[in-house]
Amino acid sequence: MNKPTRARTLTATALVLAAATALTACGGSDNASSDAEPKQTTGSRAAAVDNPLVATYDGGLYVLDGKTLKLARTIELPGFNRVNPAGDEDHVVVSTDSGFRVFDAARQTFTNAEFKGAKPGHVVRHAGRTALFTDGTGEVNVFDPADLGDGAEPQTRTYTSAEPHHGVAIELADGALVTTLGTEEKRTGALVLDKNDKEIARAENCPGVHGEAAAEGEVVGLGCEDGVLLYKDGRFTKVDAPDEYARTGNQAGSDASPILLGDYKTDPEAELERPTRIALIDTRTARMKLVDLGTSYSFRSLARGPHGEALVLGTNGVLHVVDPETGKVEKKIDAVGDWTEPLDWQRPRPTLFVRDHTAYVSEPGKRQLHAFDLDSGEKVTSVTLPKSTNELSGTIAGH
Repeated sequence: MNKPTRARTLTATALVLAAATALTACGGSDNASSDAEPKQTTGSRAAAVDNPLVATYDGGLYVLDGKTLKLARTIELPGFNRVNPAGDEDHVVVSTDSGFRVFDAARQTFTNAEFKGAKPGHVVRHAGRTALFTDGTGEVNVFDPADLGDGAEPQTRTYTSAEPHHGVAIELADGALVTTLGTEEKRTGALVLDKNDKEIARAENCPGVHGEAAAEGEVVGLGCEDGVLLYKDGRFTKVDAPDEYARTGNQAGSDASPILLGDYKTDPEAELERPTRIALIDTRTARMKLVDLGTSYSFRSLARGPHGEALVLGTNGVLHVVDPETGKVEKKIDAVGDWTEPLDWQRPRPTLFVRDHTAYVSEPGKRQLHAFDLDSGEKVTSVTLPKSTNELSGTIAGH
């Protein structure tokens, strides 16, 4: 077993965008980039922003007011960039060609906090901690997002996987670290380290392990190619899928529900499978229920509502609000026009981001972004942007 290290503070450096690195479908870029610093191109001063949103476009970031959707700032940033909440009310984490960078969305500027490394992958917020997994090095960095306030590097807990792979990690409330096992060629399962970095659990029966989500009661689900691996009460349990091959590689969880939402793909030979069924994984019974929505969706279509609702944005343009207990579609919100998932995962497609009672949905074909009230199902506002957006996220406190 690879010996972990702890409490490392990285040295702040300026951004040096490297040449192309091939990144996997959940983090990073395979585009070449320039070595220019990010440029702010709208306004000489940052306008006040309420609960900022951050959207990526080809070559930069848009910062928008979360209430009005007014465009507050444009940041030029070459290359293919990704964005995730950092875990507080001010910051997001931007995955660039050179690694993870912390962006102060409230002040609309990059901070000195940076985690360099090839192929930055998953960003996971849980229990007031944020975990970054760098695929190219297998390195995990965990920090308290409250430490980002002064713009400096946060103190980190660092663990290095036995081998680099496209992985994910999550730190639990008691300090246990759940992280994946694998190599660049094969991913097999997960292990758990206690707060002192001693291994306390391991499971290697999750082929193709990918993605994570946490349910009510701090049950962690990891997607497999034949079901879902749960970590609950100090041990691993496998939830078998009804099909021999069934990949649930993308999940969404909620503290308000014991049921995880996942995608469900059954064709290992497909160049791009467009499933119409979703998986609902009951962490109480370790059983999986399948629901056919009658429309396909993409990996950017899944989210959870404020009451634990399962939310799925279909390619028919409808935002489906699903009761996770029954699998019944309780509400359909006409969000965008019909769309088709592109073969290239890096290409724009409608994307769903949920914060509190508001669902934000991008519509790249029209260069638009919409906000919907999840309780009423009504559209709150829309905006048309200069360019089509790709990734969509915003500031949101961890839980």
